[in-house]
Amino acid sequence: MSGLRVAIATCAPFPPVADDEGPLRAAFAARGVAVDDVPWDADVAWGAFDACLIRTTWDYQERKDAFVAWAERAAEETLLLHGPAVVRWNTDKRYLRELEAAGAPLTPTIWLDAGEGADVAARVREAGWGRAFLKPVVGANARETLRFDADAAGLAAAQAHADRLLLDAGEGLMLQPYLESVERDGERSLILVDGAFAHGVRKIPVPGDYRVQDDWGATDVPWLPTAEEQALAARIVALAGARLGEALVYARVDLLTGPGGERWLNELEIVEPSLFFRHGPA
Repeated sequence: MSGLRVAIATCAPFPPVADDEGPLRAAFAARGVAVDDVPWDADVAWGAFDACLIRTTWDYQERKDAFVAWAERAAEETLLLHGPAVVRWNTDKRYLRELEAAGAPLTPTIWLDAGEGADVAARVREAGWGRAFLKPVVGANARETLRFDADAAGLAAAQAHADRLLLDAGEGLMLQPYLESVERDGERSLILVDGAFAHGVRKIPVPGDYRVQDDWGATDVPWLPTAEEQALAARIVALAGARLGEALVYARVDLLTGPGGERWLNELEIVEPSLFFRHGPA
């Protein structure tokens, strides 16, 4: 027995999924590490654990500031993976702007700032997009996303959506072209551990939908990325590590397919991603 005790940070609304998180717990058990599932906002002494691994804290988007504050407190008491700097940076999708500036191939994005009005129709027409997509800079599980056509009805709906979030809710937004390829190819995810490729997953939405989360009926299957895709994912993770000044223990790189078949970065998940251990338990 190692004698180590590790907390796995969860949240009450979303208990760990056995078939996805089970292999992780089995690996800890095989090494004699005691594991406790603990909701991140529970009143516990985090110093009682040798480390805390953030996993299924999927309600953070509703209380982002509280979640970041928790990470800062927990890191003062124990080894938190990943630490508060990562949590603060990666829970706001504006981190993607920094990765793009560093050379990552991001899906074309127009950034709309909270509290400022935006003429969605003008932006979409200027970009030349026939269909477009809105999503908040803080969010998960396709929360408050909108796919819309660049016709009168679609643009009116998008403007109302943007006004509600930008002006009423005070949320920033990302405006992007809608990639039809997601309905055909889904989203491709590469899971990396200590910067090295571990396994890949393709997440497939239900026909006609774009949402690749299982809450929306999507499915996922094992997927083997090409050497070029693996190199791209490793480069993106290295860029993030350099920006944050620390090595990343785990990461999930989500890629979408552009109109020319190119791979574009959709998300880099390094706080609480599903790592699909059921497709790559090693």
